[in-house]
Amino acid sequence: MQRKTLMYTLRHKGKLVTTSVGSDSYEDSVINLSNKKASPGILPAGYEHRPDLISNLFFGSPQSWWILCELNAVTDPFEGLNVGDELLLP
Repeated sequence: MQRKTLMYTLRHKGKLVTTSVGSDSYEDSVINLSNKKASPGILPAGYEHRPDLISNLFFGSPQSWWILCELNAVTDPFEGLNVGDELLLP
């Protein structure tokens, strides 16, 4: 079995963007997330549409925002993270 690239660099809106989405490391991370027990929580006021703030609070880093979105099937945090929403947290 051939392994995929760990990171991809592409041009988006005139800027170079580096991402691991679609790579083996990303897919391994998602599989590991689905194997962890998640606890439900309710999104309070002040954190709506801010996966970076929620990530910093629970994971200790704003850069882990994508884990929160992936675990909760949020494709657009500006539409999907609303006050009172139930979120799963690993």
